[in-house]
Amino acid sequence: MSDMESGRTGQGITEPTGTVKGQTARRGGGDPGTRGRTTIADGVVEKITGMAARDVAGVHAMGSGMSRTFGAVRDRVPGGTKSGVSRGVKAEVGETQTALDLEIVVEYGVSISDVARDVRENVVAAVERMTGLEVVEVNIAVSDVKLPDEEDEEPEPRIK
Repeated sequence: MSDMESGRTGQGITEPTGTVKGQTARRGGGDPGTRGRTTIADGVVEKITGMAARDVAGVHAMGSGMSRTFGAVRDRVPGGTKSGVSRGVKAEVGETQTALDLEIVVEYGVSISDVARDVRENVVAAVERMTGLEVVEVNIAVSDVKLPDEEDEEPEPRIK
């Protein structure tokens, strides 16, 4: 009887399933980590962006004065649509890339160009690290400057 007839090969004994003894069968082909698609919602990227931007020294708030006021009211209403974290952030997410628009309020006395550069660097690093998407642009609009003697426009919470 030849090796082929006995089920023997040069690598080991052929099992009935067609695998070589001591090896596992690969079904579907390729690395399991590459099977299927991952989609990331715009809101996920917006939240990551908002958190990364707020971490930069010199950023007082995100969004325009009106959006912050409406956002503060919306946050108190059950089912409010946009999270406070992503206020002032708009993301366009594709399959492999994303583009971001931010609206920020800076502290008085800081260099706006330095704050904008730091926000871009922090946002790009966070979004690319967490999502694997390439950030193609981060557009920043500075809508206001927080003066030292100005009160915040957001109303005080009625309950604590």
